[in-house]
Amino acid sequence: MTTLLNRKKQKVDALAESAGTSLAADALKRMSRSPVAILGAVIVLAFLVLSVIAPFIAPKDPYQRYPELLDQLRPDNIPGAMPGFLLGSDELGRDFFSRLLVGAQQSLVVGVGATLIGLVLGMVIGGAAGAFGGWVDSWLMRFTDIMLSIPSLLLAISIAALASRGSQTTVIIAVAVTTVPIFARLLRGAMLAQRHSDHVLAATALGVKRKTIVFRHMLPNSLGPVIVQATLTLATAIIEAASLSFLGLGDPDPARAEWGLMLGNSQRYIDVKPELAYYPAIAIIIVALGFTLLGESLREALDPKNRR
Repeated sequence: MTTLLNRKKQKVDALAESAGTSLAADALKRMSRSPVAILGAVIVLAFLVLSVIAPFIAPKDPYQRYPELLDQLRPDNIPGAMPGFLLGSDELGRDFFSRLLVGAQQSLVVGVGATLIGLVLGMVIGGAAGAFGGWVDSWLMRFTDIMLSIPSLLLAISIAALASRGSQTTVIIAVAVTTVPIFARLLRGAMLAQRHSDHVLAATALGVKRKTIVFRHMLPNSLGPVIVQATLTLATAIIEAASLSFLGLGDPDPARAEWGLMLGNSQRYIDVKPELAYYPAIAIIIVALGFTLLGESLREALDPKNRR
């Protein structure tokens, strides 16, 4: 009998300890045991590190045209791997490997910049709709519904095409606008759910000011899904930015080392040297996959229904 009671006591103690674990700590613990989350985190971390150190580890100047490559450059021949040039030349006689490394930094700048702008604007719209409700909510949500009714890539192309001259800033703004309604809808829904929660109702009954309720109770508890979505949006932002550059709506400067632009410029030489298209495309796919795996794992880990 004593042994049975001790076992029950141990189970109750273990349950009490697990119940005291925060959702964030529990999510981090479960992600550390998930092969999918680990793979996504490794890809994302490698991409971030590479983006920062790329200019310092690039073996050659990615913007310089080298005589040894130009000597072999012909309309029907682009030099491949050779001593001192790991992946050979691009279409203009520059070191292709160095440009591929530096291109990671440009893709990160565009992806993070577009996601941050979209996140801030989306949180302003969604936060206002969820906090005020009524006609403010109705008007703001009708505006986001109109934006959501247009395919994101088509909307980004339309915005980029309106610019008098394509640039990296144009690409960032065009991609950012497409992410605004996603964040707005998500934050608004989370805040509406928080409005009817026990702690918000209790604060309202105690006479706490509406501003304090919104910024100290509703908003902080609604940010989880938004943060997860931001991770997933980074993947789509990188792909859409590369698509705009591929279509010629990005920075027209051929000297800029950016994966989407490199992919677009390689189309005329696909029969001569297909590697010019293969490597940037593979890099974009791998990075987008990493952010997607990490975001999906984070979403599952933060879902309270999955807690054991």
